Amino acid sequence: MPIAFVLCLLLTCFSVASSPIVADKEHAERVNTRVAVVYDRPNKFDHSFNQAVYENGVLPLRAQGIEVKEFEPANIAQTQQGIMKLARRGFSPIIGIGYATAPAIRKAALRYPNSSFIIVDSDIALANVQSITFEEGHGAYLAGVLAALSTTTNKIGFIGGMDIPLIAKFSCGYRLGAQSITSDIEFVENYVGSTLNAWNDPSKGLEIAIFQFESGADVIFSAAGGTGLGVFQAAKQQRKFAIGVDSNQNSLRPGAVLSSMVKRVGKAIYHNVVAYQEGLWRAGSVKYGLAGGWIDLARDEHNQAVFSAATSIRINQIKRQIILEQHQDINRLARCDEEL
Repeated sequence: MPIAFVLCLLLTCFSVASSPIVADKEHAERVNTRVAVVYDRPNKFDHSFNQAVYENGVLPLRAQGIEVKEFEPANIAQTQQGIMKLARRGFSPIIGIGYATAPAIRKAALRYPNSSFIIVDSDIALANVQSITFEEGHGAYLAGVLAALSTTTNKIGFIGGMDIPLIAKFSCGYRLGAQSITSDIEFVENYVGSTLNAWNDPSKGLEIAIFQFESGADVIFSAAGGTGLGVFQAAKQQRKFAIGVDSNQNSLRPGAVLSSMVKRVGKAIYHNVVAYQEGLWRAGSVKYGLAGGWIDLARDEHNQAVFSAATSIRINQIKRQIILEQHQDINRLARCDEEL
């Protein structure tokens, strides 16, 4: 049996639906699927989570000829009203981007059992809902390894948007990864706020990052959406490092962004809507991880001067061990991903 074929089978075992399903434009127009995407905050151009959905999900779907309606609610009440309205108008699937849309998706799914729904970063056990989650702890582990290999002060930082179970997965993995390199490494951890504005507050991100840098940290992992823009600014000013999240943010502050823990949420949306279009979609839980590249650390022309090839090789070795469940921390990582 060819080695490439065996490798392909192996990776598929570790990542649900890791091979994209491609629909042709003519078929998409014939079926006339009407998709709705509901963001969890009003700014879809956040250079992070929402923008990843727009650029790698919404735009490619439209290029396939599939109608995609976008809704950017200003608050929770608008989210609930908007999702109900979209369901009444016959959009299906209706996609909730982020855990904050979960209550409204659940309510609409119960009221409209013949419509299909997708929720990202939450789990809704209903027959007409597909729940998409990611093994963020695994990607954050690699970010922690990178931080520990890059620090010169033996102290690193973490800035989360809100202190919620989802972000606890990032923090848990980041800490484990760093400790796997340096057992006595120091951490400083802060959260931005307790409302959805915590994901879009660069000024607060700048303030917290400066505090952490002045406390001795020289690498900060920001899991705070658009707030991370302020963290990158602080890293540039202080001549320190930041690690981005969700989208590839390396180009925003070249040389100061050590890497980005990309989470290919847009690709996941695209993949599953096309599956819906082709009659291959299913409700239930779908989890994506390192296998298939759904989560990864980005290395490109904007950061390769600070993220060396040697470091990349070492991190890729660890990544393969995690995918094959042969890494020493695999059981501890599993507990990180139980945080959600």
